Amino acid sequence: MNPTVEKLALLRVALKENSIDAYIIPSTDPHLGENIPDHWRMITWLTGFTGSSATVVITDSFAGLWTDSRYFIQAENQLGTLGFVLMNGVLSDRKDFIGWLHENIKPGSRIALDGRIHSIEQLRKIEKALEGRNVTINSESDLITEIWTDRPPMPLSLAFDHSVVFCGKERALKIAEVREQMRKLNVNYHLLTSIDDIMWLLNIRGNDVKFSPLLTSFAIVGEEQILLFADENKIPLKLASEFDKLDIVMLPYEEIAGMLSALSTDSTILITPGTTSAFLFNSIPQAMKILEDVSIPTRFKVVKNKIEIQNIGKVMVKDGIALTKFFYWLENNFDSLEMSELSIASKLNDLRTEQENYMGPSFSTIAAWKEHGALPHYSATPETESVIGEEGILLLDSGGQYLDGTTDITRTIVIGKPTSQQKKDFTLVLKGMINLAMAKFPAGTRGNQLDILARKALWENGLNYGHGTGHGVGFCLNVHEGPQNIGPGSSAGSNTVIEPGMVISDEPAIYREGEYGIRIENLILCYEDEETEFGQFLKFDTVSLCYIDKSLIDIALLDRREIDWLNSYHAEVYEKLSPFLSDDEQNWLKEKTGQL
Repeated sequence: MNPTVEKLALLRVALKENSIDAYIIPSTDPHLGENIPDHWRMITWLTGFTGSSATVVITDSFAGLWTDSRYFIQAENQLGTLGFVLMNGVLSDRKDFIGWLHENIKPGSRIALDGRIHSIEQLRKIEKALEGRNVTINSESDLITEIWTDRPPMPLSLAFDHSVVFCGKERALKIAEVREQMRKLNVNYHLLTSIDDIMWLLNIRGNDVKFSPLLTSFAIVGEEQILLFADENKIPLKLASEFDKLDIVMLPYEEIAGMLSALSTDSTILITPGTTSAFLFNSIPQAMKILEDVSIPTRFKVVKNKIEIQNIGKVMVKDGIALTKFFYWLENNFDSLEMSELSIASKLNDLRTEQENYMGPSFSTIAAWKEHGALPHYSATPETESVIGEEGILLLDSGGQYLDGTTDITRTIVIGKPTSQQKKDFTLVLKGMINLAMAKFPAGTRGNQLDILARKALWENGLNYGHGTGHGVGFCLNVHEGPQNIGPGSSAGSNTVIEPGMVISDEPAIYREGEYGIRIENLILCYEDEETEFGQFLKFDTVSLCYIDKSLIDIALLDRREIDWLNSYHAEVYEKLSPFLSDDEQNWLKEKTGQL
């Protein structure tokens, strides 16, 4: 029997034994973050699907997987015909799994899920959708542990101090600022469940999660103490001594729920419902007052301080050097060396490794040749990778984690001669990227108000892309950092006000299925521009440094401001990177960044 079929059969046996009509499995862990340890990759283990976002619903006769449009083609390939159905827009009538439950779960049914890995926010949505249906929801059901016999253990990495030389602010000061905000909100305790919040607050990092320098942990910030729930073997003695001076008390990771349940009912606790599990929420005494909002560290850490901004500038030079050396190598060797999507991703990582303070990729590199570029989150495997040929479009989306910053950049280049359609598509995407980069807007502007700037040229030509235009980026933390983003929707992220000090990606795109994908991405830093009688105005500074392929540009489609912006950007790229290149590399970059 196929392993996937066998696992599904075992799970259905467990459903029957526990009188469960539907079981829900998310692609998350107890911290509800994007990148999770292998220990919690239940959907990958069960279905074979490796995308970062999915939900599975299983009944005695149905097994469906929901994911977003980034992963439809990947999911179709990975799920195959072995029992799981991809619930894409057509099959699900554009309903998410909660909509499916609403329409398909019969009155009197019993639904089960593991409340450790479902947010209380999501559980409430499920409950609301099934209101009045006499449906029982058991949020304390773990059916996976017994079946997953070769489950990877929880990660065990050592925490390390993230020096103030990099992060710019002592942990004692950060803690004081968080407590000051707690006093303003009249809360006694602040529950931190997002690991990056804890890393930022305590100026530590770890290696528990691939691509993000995180140490698996929870924290409760009190008025006098901070309780840090992490395996004590992960905290070196020197760091433990530093924590002791600040009344940071270390407790076993598993004791978080018990400690929450022991808090005084006369006090108030601040939580974030989107990242607080149903299990932890239900551990809080019912009589305790609960305030729900975005966490205080989240609001603080998205606005980078002066030292962080200085370091980001240095990191962009280092990353730009690695990228320039990579594209120089690629252009001078593609016709003599056999290159594949995986081998060029490895080469780029090797070149980043040569840079000071490099820790590893900030996400799985997307090296996508020709039709693979039409998959926004394509991830090459030995079975699927393409060999780089003599003619076509290469989309390369990559990033690095450095002690002094996090990078994320996409470049699309052509090998051989581009078609007129490819040049038009590329130039329309470029216009969108430049126009967002040149934006000037009043303070208080939200991400969804800026999104049109990146899409206007595409829309005017009947084109569009299905993902957001920009996401926040952490500082030696998650490459996707909220709440701010730039997108067309009405979500909390795209409704977030863009503030000075925020770093956001600028990445419009066009995807032609079966042919190619084009995406150009830089990181942009918001800063204060002029103040007039109409208020304070803000602008963006483009901080990423890498040439843009001029051979793909149809210059007739660019206006004078766009040409001037690109010429100025290319002059900056050459000025900042050329001192660190060989003579041959300098000459090559001079030609790549020459004026239009």
